[in-house]
Amino acid sequence: MSTIQERQAKIISDFSAFTDWEDRYKKIIEMGKTLPAMPQELKTEQNIVKGCQSQVWLHAAMSDDGKMMLVGDSDALIVKGLVALLLKVYSGSTPNEVLMTPPEFLRALGFEGNLSPSRANGLHSMLKQIKLYATAFDYMLKLKK
Repeated sequence: MSTIQERQAKIISDFSAFTDWEDRYKKIIEMGKTLPAMPQELKTEQNIVKGCQSQVWLHAAMSDDGKMMLVGDSDALIVKGLVALLLKVYSGSTPNEVLMTPPEFLRALGFEGNLSPSRANGLHSMLKQIKLYATAFDYMLKLKK
């Protein structure tokens, strides 16, 4: 399994082939379409990401080997693609790695300047939720030691 930094570098490389934002949006939408379906029973009020204009659900669980396993979904195509992007980067990582690795790919891909303000806020809310899960899991792992 690769590290978060390696996965970020791969995404930056994949997106660098697209010079205009319309093509990048198409790639993001394509990623959303390939996102595995989130089980309906996980689409709960508890898993709704606050701060997103569209409906976004994120759920995290710990695997036996101490990795965060994330699933997510959205009712909006581009946002679903952003969920897929975040899961591709962070799912399967240790909570500590999630907390210690800044989301450099967001700046490198120019998301801050090219997403609408509401989508950018939603993206940051999703990232914040992933970091909250990581903080909670990291704390639980430290308690077990």
